[in-house]
Amino acid sequence: MRIFVTGANGLLGQTITSIFTRESDFELITSGVETDSSSDLGHTYERLDLTNKDEVKKLIGFYEPDVIVNCAAFTDVDKCETERELCWKVNVDAVKHLIIASRINNAKIIHYSTDYIFDGKNGPYDEEAKPNPVSFYGRSKLASENALLTSGADFAIARTMVLFGIGNNIKPNFALWLIGKLKNNEPVNIVDDQIGNVTISDDLAFGTLKIIELKKKGVFNIAGSDILSRYEFVLKMCEVFGFNKNLVSKIKTADLNQPAPRPLNSGLITLKAQSELGFKPMDSLEALRLLKIQLGY
Repeated sequence: MRIFVTGANGLLGQTITSIFTRESDFELITSGVETDSSSDLGHTYERLDLTNKDEVKKLIGFYEPDVIVNCAAFTDVDKCETERELCWKVNVDAVKHLIIASRINNAKIIHYSTDYIFDGKNGPYDEEAKPNPVSFYGRSKLASENALLTSGADFAIARTMVLFGIGNNIKPNFALWLIGKLKNNEPVNIVDDQIGNVTISDDLAFGTLKIIELKKKGVFNIAGSDILSRYEFVLKMCEVFGFNKNLVSKIKTADLNQPAPRPLNSGLITLKAQSELGFKPMDSLEALRLLKIQLGY
């Protein structure tokens, strides 16, 4: 089976590439907007600008993949508020280009979405909950979902939240940022009013693998098993890594004055993925222990 991975140099793209490499019947083609691949696993790598429709059609047409795994996204929530045109090009137009290419080549698309499509008033949410995004990032991700839902393409959407993990030259994620601060005994202010799952990238990659293996369609929530505040997560990190909990102070989201509103009482219910995919999500302690091993602590 030929798998075409977009956004292969990001956190999720690198984890997908690493885990899928273990599958003997998968041939991986990786791509990204960067000139070179971050991976040393030896897969074919192509530079690809997903916002260029002709480039997408040409490259997908050349490789004729069975599955396109779209790990590319503009995920800086606050920048999406100020750089709206770029956000829409990457998060919506690029998906429409992949849809066109997938329909020409009979490829399945696996796409990733987020709890930010919800307003965070009455989470946690299942796959049937009504979206109501409060940020431009959330609106763009909902638009990408709707593009797939109305496309007639063979697709699956994996919704996730608070993704963390390790990779080569990746942007800092919540967990790695925290570790960088706390290991140097720097104090951190953490919100205690944002509630939801935290998700190690390995879990999302394994959930994606199950979707492909079982030929599933539709929407699946793929996230960590427990729902907790960001503050509670950081205290667990201190417990696992041996950091000083006194460095961690509670604040409210409103104190941060961020450009983009956040869904506060959020979270994703993963029962559908557990029953239909056999997905076994890690809880936050298990995920942090795995991260500790991956980082060589």
